[in-house]
Amino acid sequence: MKNIKYLILLVISISCKAQQSYPLKTDYDNIPNYSYLKDLNNELSPYIGIYKTSFQGKEIILYITKEENKLVNRIDKNFYRDLLSIKYIIKNSSGNILQNTQDMTFQPNQVRYTIYSMRTRPNLGDVTFIYGGTNCSVGNGKIILKKIDSTHISWEYCPNDIILDSSKCPPETDINIYLPETKDLIFTKQ
Repeated sequence: MKNIKYLILLVISISCKAQQSYPLKTDYDNIPNYSYLKDLNNELSPYIGIYKTSFQGKEIILYITKEENKLVNRIDKNFYRDLLSIKYIIKNSSGNILQNTQDMTFQPNQVRYTIYSMRTRPNLGDVTFIYGGTNCSVGNGKIILKKIDSTHISWEYCPNDIILDSSKCPPETDINIYLPETKDLIFTKQ
């Protein structure tokens, strides 16, 4: 009976510990494990929305949302943070969908097809995202969005180089990069 009482007290004391919150720009190396990097200054809000552009005969639609208190697993630390998530639809000049992540549900720790913000620089007006790439990690890299005004953002996408071989990526796999590989592409908020 005593063991049960101690167990109940232990569970209550653990559950009552408050999660420590820090401003979003805080370096995660300087926070305790399982802390929360919170968007206290609304740095992410100006980017939320649906944006469209055309590039090389393709229509690109971005769906940018804010996810709060998302668990981030690093090798040396786990923490929670508010972040932006981008899902997208890319259509060819005939209106046929080439790639669509809008209705995808991502599993925890899924990398493929995900685009998540990893750093904000309010003084420069931009947000840096990490893109997990598609099949065989093709296209993984960095995306930078810069706020121009209340209805326009500038896009820069820099995919990493990747070496593919048939043991890791079967020959019939779609390895096209559909996201626009360019700098200073302007998207308009819808």
